[in-house]
Amino acid sequence: MEGLFLSHLLEQLSARVPTSTRGWVFPSETSAALFLEEMGFLVLDYAPPTPALYFSRDKLQGEPRNPFQRFLASKVQGNLTLAEQLKLDRVVTLHFSGARGFIDSPATRLLFEVTGRNANLLILEAGEGFSGKILMAAREITSSRNRFRTVRSGGLYTPPPPYEKLDPRALQESDLQVLQEQPLVKARDLLDGIGPTLLSELSRRSGIGLSEVVGDRIPQVHQAVKSLVKDPSVAQGSLSEQAREASQAEQADALRKTLREALQKRLKVLSEQLQDVHRAEVGIQTAATERAWADLLMAYQHQVPEGASEVELPDFETGEPVQITLKPDQKVWQNADRMYARARKREDVYLRLMEREPQLLQEQQHLQSTLSQVQQAELPELKRLENVLGTETPDKGAVQVGGRYRVGGFDVLVGRNSTENELLTHRIGKSMDHWFHAQGYPGSHVLVRSGGKELPFDVVLKVAALAAFYSKARNSGNVPVDYTRIKHVWRPRGAGKGQVHYTQQKTVYVDPALPEPVV
Repeated sequence: MEGLFLSHLLEQLSARVPTSTRGWVFPSETSAALFLEEMGFLVLDYAPPTPALYFSRDKLQGEPRNPFQRFLASKVQGNLTLAEQLKLDRVVTLHFSGARGFIDSPATRLLFEVTGRNANLLILEAGEGFSGKILMAAREITSSRNRFRTVRSGGLYTPPPPYEKLDPRALQESDLQVLQEQPLVKARDLLDGIGPTLLSELSRRSGIGLSEVVGDRIPQVHQAVKSLVKDPSVAQGSLSEQAREASQAEQADALRKTLREALQKRLKVLSEQLQDVHRAEVGIQTAATERAWADLLMAYQHQVPEGASEVELPDFETGEPVQITLKPDQKVWQNADRMYARARKREDVYLRLMEREPQLLQEQQHLQSTLSQVQQAELPELKRLENVLGTETPDKGAVQVGGRYRVGGFDVLVGRNSTENELLTHRIGKSMDHWFHAQGYPGSHVLVRSGGKELPFDVVLKVAALAAFYSKARNSGNVPVDYTRIKHVWRPRGAGKGQVHYTQQKTVYVDPALPEPVV
């Protein structure tokens, strides 16, 4: 941002002051925008190394994002009464009248150092010129960072050291004679307010290359300087447009970084949660072993010596001996209950995580896709993504396993595939819950969460009709349906998902039907 362009912008602004203001918005952590009547937003982008001051007709918005911006919004109020520049240096001061209200705001000055990597925005007490007490600075500069100049809240502001250059606004042709034996690039050392961009434009307008000696073309240089004073724009477009583009690029980079970090943080959490699922899959195998041991203890409890620390019992299916470790100070049934409890805990953890796994995977895929968009998006799309991500919250609910019904006050779950059949029968169902299946037909496992209670016969008939409906016998009549307790249902060794054997069943004959109402 070059001094001559700042001068041109302040001329436009000064033609309208004093002018009413309508408050501040903060598009980013390092930019502030003041809404001016009939002029739109005056944007102060104070992010080094490319600070900028420009007008914008865009609909800017944003709440204060840090303590400095909150202080700015509360203290710098009232009409804009004066805008001035230190010579043609990149230092601008805006004077504000203050405002009356529930708490009055006194007059203040806002000083903007549009100076590359040293860019800063400071709030000063009311006064004249470019010095005074600093109320707050966007960037505190201590002696450890700059031994020549400090900037701190509560201290006194000192302008940059003066320098001697020619003011192009009052330039005479004779002032340029020193360039006669010099290349045009030396004009930057001679003329105030002209930096690399305007120097290139000066070369274009004068028709002299930057490395060419000026010679007798002083009049051409003088006319080119005068035209720059009148219209400091460049071939590619106005400096205002360039400043706006540079500012938006800085905002986009900052917002891209913020969104990328938030997405990567959430993806890391999802990865850890998916790792929990894999660990729970290992735990479910342990749960199956503990449940099998407990079943053996309950079946052969009269053969277990009291106070034994271990016992060897025959496997139900193979008859091979199974070594079971016991707590000798507990009775057999207490050891079995302890194993059942541990198994249930592992199974419950697995079930909760397994139910969430599809959701976690879907969210992971969505966030990875969004992260890819963020890497490529420009500022408008980044702002849209910021708004979308701000309203999105991870869904804590789990994906339900099985179709859900309510029959006679009991919850009824229906497996919709072999995986859900497996989960309902061997993971979700408790030993005293009831289990239904159409006899001799492929179909759903139906679980009634009876919790050990006996089912009224009308409930048995309705659930049996539901099991028949979700079987290959759906279009038949008088379908036989078996039901028993979950503890009498097991999966044979080597059988596939959903394949079971069961005993102690009862059979009813029903016509397939859905219960009312479905929930």
